Amino acid sequence: MYNKEQNVADYGINAINPHRWIEKYADYLYAYAVFRVDDSEQAKDLVQETFLAALEKIEKFEGRSSEKTWLTSILRNNIFDIYRARASGVKKVALGESYPKFFDQTDGHWKVEHKPKEFSIDDSSTIDSKEFNHILQECLKKLPVLWNTAFKMKFMDEENAKDICNELELTPANYWVIIHRVKVNLRACLQKNWL
Repeated sequence: MYNKEQNVADYGINAINPHRWIEKYADYLYAYAVFRVDDSEQAKDLVQETFLAALEKIEKFEGRSSEKTWLTSILRNNIFDIYRARASGVKKVALGESYPKFFDQTDGHWKVEHKPKEFSIDDSSTIDSKEFNHILQECLKKLPVLWNTAFKMKFMDEENAKDICNELELTPANYWVIIHRVKVNLRACLQKNWL
C-alpha cells in the first residue's frame, strides 16, 4: 500500500502546505489560466476555484507529484470545462467550406496572392516576449470559438486529437480541417501584425 509519509521521506517531496499556495502559485496559475481563457476575471475565478477544489481534495493528494503540478492539473480540468461550455452549441464547420479560399481548387496549391511569406523567428527569446504573446492573443481572439478552443487544447494543453474530438464532439475529419484553418489564419494574422 502507498504511504504518503514514506514517499515524502524517500523522495524528498515537500509535504502539502495550503497556507503558502497563494504566495507560491497564484501568479503562475493566473498566467496559465489567462492565456487559455482570454479573460482576466475568469482566470482569477479559476485560480480561486482551483484552490478551493484542492482544499476539498487535500486528503487525496498522495505526494506523487509536486504541489504545483497537482494544482495545475486541477486548474487544467477547470479550463477544459470552460472549453466544453464554449464549444457546446457552436456551429460545426462544414467540410466543403473554404474559409477563406487560400488554395487553387484545381491543384490544391496556394493561390499566389495568399502564398505565405517566409516565416521564421530568429531570436528564441522573441517567443517569450510580451509583445509577441499579445499579438498571438489578439490573433486567437479573431478565430471562431470552436477553432480557438481546438487550437488551445492541441497546442497549449497538448491534448491528443482523439480526446479533443471527444470533448468537442467533432469528427476526426472536421477536427483536422479546423486545425488546418487555424494554422492558415494564425499565420496570416501573425505575418500581418508581427513580421
